Amino acid sequence: MTKIRLKKGNIGIAIGVVVVLVVLVAGLFRWKQTIDYQKTYEYQLQKHGYSEEDTAYLLEHLNDEQLENILDRDVDENIPKFMKETYYLEKNLDAYLTYFHEHEGETIEGLDRTLTLTDVVAIVNVHADKEWYTDYTNADISKDTSLLANKFHYLGEEYEPDDLVEVSNWYAYGDKPMLRKVAYDEFIGLYNAAKEDGQDVIINSSYRDYQYQYDLYNRYISWYGQKKTDEMAARPGFSEHQTGLTVDVTTYGANENTFQDTEEFAWLQNHAHEYGFILRYPEGKEYLTGYEYESWHYRYVGVDIATYIYEHDITFDEYYAFFLEGE
Repeated sequence: MTKIRLKKGNIGIAIGVVVVLVVLVAGLFRWKQTIDYQKTYEYQLQKHGYSEEDTAYLLEHLNDEQLENILDRDVDENIPKFMKETYYLEKNLDAYLTYFHEHEGETIEGLDRTLTLTDVVAIVNVHADKEWYTDYTNADISKDTSLLANKFHYLGEEYEPDDLVEVSNWYAYGDKPMLRKVAYDEFIGLYNAAKEDGQDVIINSSYRDYQYQYDLYNRYISWYGQKKTDEMAARPGFSEHQTGLTVDVTTYGANENTFQDTEEFAWLQNHAHEYGFILRYPEGKEYLTGYEYESWHYRYVGVDIATYIYEHDITFDEYYAFFLEGE
């Protein structure tokens, strides 16, 4: 058998060729890796201007379509911050950014603090970035006890619940006050529980039809003018009282100006949600509800929703916008 012998020079050349090939292959591999990495959203987001931390968050929480949407925008460090907000809605991202940049550093009217991202999310979600009573829609009455009537959700002239019942004067003042039966039944439970604790919670106003609210609203305008009236009373067709799910309450010796100082009010603050009622227009939330603080105005929404609102300290407007609107 013939043996092939390589000269030392040939061996060196062969080794050199192998080394070159290995280097070339390695270089090609690294080049391909680089090209492949540059196609990734991680690379593109960081090149776009997002930090490693923000990039990691966006990658974890967005799908490909959403990531493409982010890359189509100018880089904005507030985008990941907005996404981390509890009640963030993707559909409102543009509106959040617009509102924030237009009002950044401003103080919220009536509150001694600067606008936060949390405020922006709440304001945009409930449509309060728009002028009150503009761009409103018809209230979704299919939501039943969780329907929303406010300055952007219109009940109309003809709406009247079909299960209104007369409220006994045992629980209320006035001439034949009425409520929807489900709200009335729960109010009786609330009334009795308060009574057992030595409190008297009495209905002062309940269901109002369109005409009643029309007359009341126009009477207020003659007394207070348009601006003040819109802060304290709903325009006809936009009133929660027309839902038949709302009560204004009082107690012996109190009025609208003093009810918040009563033991009854303190009791309601801790127990109203147990019977499905919420303080509808709380203090410090005027910029979201569009109404002055009303310590006496309670709305029936059901125990589950009322408990969530109580535990998370939000308005019904915020709850509706995040959990119910668009269902």
